Amino acid sequence: MSGIRSAGREPTMLQYKTVVMDYAPKAATMAANIEQSANDMAGQGWRLTTMSITNSAKAILVFERDA
Repeated sequence: MSGIRSAGREPTMLQYKTVVMDYAPKAATMAANIEQSANDMAGQGWRLTTMSITNSAKAILVFERDA
């Protein structure tokens, strides 16, 4: 998926990537897993844009980077 961002400057094409984290019912475990995933993805040039925790104790992480 890609998008365009242009807050008063040259438009920039963006790529998005979604990662679903495995079941982690403990908050500390969930936080550690999210932190690890965010750091791993940052090493590949991705920025964590938003995230959501589901009722089934899974996390959905959305990353973006310039195309």
